[in-house]
Amino acid sequence: MIDTRTAPYAALTLRVALGVMFLAHSLYLKVFVFTVPGTVGFFESLGLPAIAAYLTIFAEIAGGIALILGIQTRLVSVALLPVLLGATWVHAGNGWLFSAEGGGWEYPVFLAAAAVVQALLGDGAHAVKLPFFGQQKPAPQTS
Repeated sequence: MIDTRTAPYAALTLRVALGVMFLAHSLYLKVFVFTVPGTVGFFESLGLPAIAAYLTIFAEIAGGIALILGIQTRLVSVALLPVLLGATWVHAGNGWLFSAEGGGWEYPVFLAAAAVVQALLGDGAHAVKLPFFGQQKPAPQTS
């Protein structure tokens, strides 16, 4: 049985954790540690076009911010799945554990599952509702 009193806070916790993870993975790892040129070079070494690196960095930054704020949470969670499935593909040959050399596939698969759960749960508590995105705050209950 789902506790409807705490479920919105569970969705909030997952949403913020995923958002922070995407921001950390894009800004810190891809931009500051590997650098944008280094990330582009890595993508190209996989046979991917350079634009895929830029799109991935953008998707992770924009998606991370949107998740933290709770803007279009379901849509953003689903839109980030290709990034996570791409990461799974990149790490699939390295074994299961992400601590393996080159990183394994367990972490991106877990994050993909978490993104699916977030898409199913929705915004949760304290989400920004923007009218121009078709999000409306629920009308107050009157008795």
